[in-house]
Amino acid sequence: MSSKNTPETTPLVSAMLGGKCPNCRTGSLFPAPLYSYRKLSDVHHKCPACNVVLTPEPDFYYGAMYISYAFSVALVITGMVAINILVGRQELWVYGVVIVVANALLTPFMLRYSKVLYLYGVGKLSYDANWRQKLQKK
Repeated sequence: MSSKNTPETTPLVSAMLGGKCPNCRTGSLFPAPLYSYRKLSDVHHKCPACNVVLTPEPDFYYGAMYISYAFSVALVITGMVAINILVGRQELWVYGVVIVVANALLTPFMLRYSKVLYLYGVGKLSYDANWRQKLQKK
């Protein structure tokens, strides 16, 4: 057996990190690259590989805002603790600058992965090993 991942054997964590469809773990959820700020929050309506609907209802991904908020809070806490450990207590403006810069750099990741986590967690899609056969029957 090959150690290389095929679409049928793509692990869940790899599919989530790659932003892949929960049904086939092959098709991309996002039509644009990560740092395409114009289409940063766009999600394919249907998976390009298995044709499953990725937006089960209008405004489905609004719930991902809570996950994105949790990411931001974790970033603020991590940044403050890191500053205190690495350089000691600083003035308030240092904390503010570090947090704003880190948030600006990591916003694309937080927005995308909050949607991925929301779709995998709340969406009613699960991995279907026979998706290719079902697609051929249609």
